[in-house]
Amino acid sequence: ALENALRLVDKKHEAIKVVVAGVGAAGVAVSKMLMAAGVRNIIGIDRQGAVHTGRDDLNSSKQWFAGHTNPDALQGTISDVIHGADVFIGLSAPGVICREDVARMANDAIVFALANPDPEILPDAVGPNVRVMATGRSDYPNQINNVLSFPGIFRGALDCQAREINEAMKMAAARAIAGCVPDDELSEEY
Repeated sequence: ALENALRLVDKKHEAIKVVVAGVGAAGVAVSKMLMAAGVRNIIGIDRQGAVHTGRDDLNSSKQWFAGHTNPDALQGTISDVIHGADVFIGLSAPGVICREDVARMANDAIVFALANPDPEILPDAVGPNVRVMATGRSDYPNQINNVLSFPGIFRGALDCQAREINEAMKMAAARAIAGCVPDDELSEEY
């Protein structure tokens, strides 16, 4: 989804700021894929705020995350760190961000509010600054669901008798899925 959204807004992985709400298993896994794709500026948010190396309340997974993300050592709440973000990826809970937070994002913002069944922000609440909006729900445009990846990546792993599924394989799967949308059909809602 991000591959196609970035094509649409003409931004590059290396130049974007991404805020990830939720630094559990999904947030860490998604962030690792973002890093593999070339994203350099990722700021994770948990219930206590921005995840950074100066915090002393982090478990081992969040310590790893802090050591590999948040290059500017931003601190504070989601409202504090979302300023200028190109992308918001929500993997947390309903209502985590509001219209005012989204208004502080960069132009042509991308919002993936994926908490189910109630996203971090509803599509009708994001305002005009958001160019691409997606949720995990099928009753809104741009549903993002990891079920798209499972049949293909596992079939490929079985066919080549892989002993592991690594970041390169995940990136190949993501790019193959993104390639299913031809340039002439790519739009804010597809």
